[in-house]
Amino acid sequence: MLTVKRFQVNMIRENTYIISDETGEALILDPGMMWEEEQAAVKAYIADHQLKPVRQLCTHAHFDHIMGSYWVWETYGLKCDLSEGDTWLYDHLEDQVEEILGQRYSGLQLAPSGLLLSEHEEVRVGHHTLTVICTPGHTQGGVCYYCEAERMMWSGDTLFRGSYGRTDLRGGDPQAMAESLRTLSKLPPETMVYPGHGAETSIGDELPWLDRSGT
Repeated sequence: MLTVKRFQVNMIRENTYIISDETGEALILDPGMMWEEEQAAVKAYIADHQLKPVRQLCTHAHFDHIMGSYWVWETYGLKCDLSEGDTWLYDHLEDQVEEILGQRYSGLQLAPSGLLLSEHEEVRVGHHTLTVICTPGHTQGGVCYYCEAERMMWSGDTLFRGSYGRTDLRGGDPQAMAESLRTLSKLPPETMVYPGHGAETSIGDELPWLDRSGT
C-alpha cells in the first residue's frame, strides 16, 4: 500500500509529495521546498518513518516545483528526473522566475538533471509501479504519474480540483491541454488525484467537466 505525505511549500503553496510503501523506499515528487524550515520538515518526516528516498521526480519544471531539488541532491544524492520537453525550463530557472514573478533571483541552484522520462515509462518504488502519462498543455513536457494498482495519480499543474493549469506561460498550449484532460478523463473514476496545488480530488469528481475540457 502506498503512503502519501503532502507538504505545502514556498510562496506559491506548491504541493511536494513523499510517496512510500511498506518496503521503506520513497519518491520525492515535485521538490519545491524553498526555505530551511520546509526542508527540515521533509527531512524529519523521512527520518521519523525510516524511509529511503530512491528517486526525485518532477511533473514539470516550473520553478515552484523544483526549487528544492538541489537540497534533495545534497541530502540524498538524487538527480532530478523530468520530461525531455521541460529541459529548457529546468536549465533556465532564473529566466523563468523573472518571466513569471517579474523579479530576478540570482544564485539559484538545481540538482543535476537525471533521467529524461517518456510516455509509458515506469517508475518503481518498493513493490509499486508508477506509469508516466505525458500531459502537455501547462508546459511542453508536463507529465502525470499514475499507479494503476492503487488508483492514484499525481497530476502536477495539469489537473486541480475543479480546474486545470494555465496555458499562457512559456510552453503552454490550450489545445494540448484539452487533449491531456481528455486522456485523464479515461482513467477509472475512483482514481485519486494529488495535484500540484490545493486539495486532492478524484477523476470521478471531475468528470462532469473533465471529458468536455472546455479549454
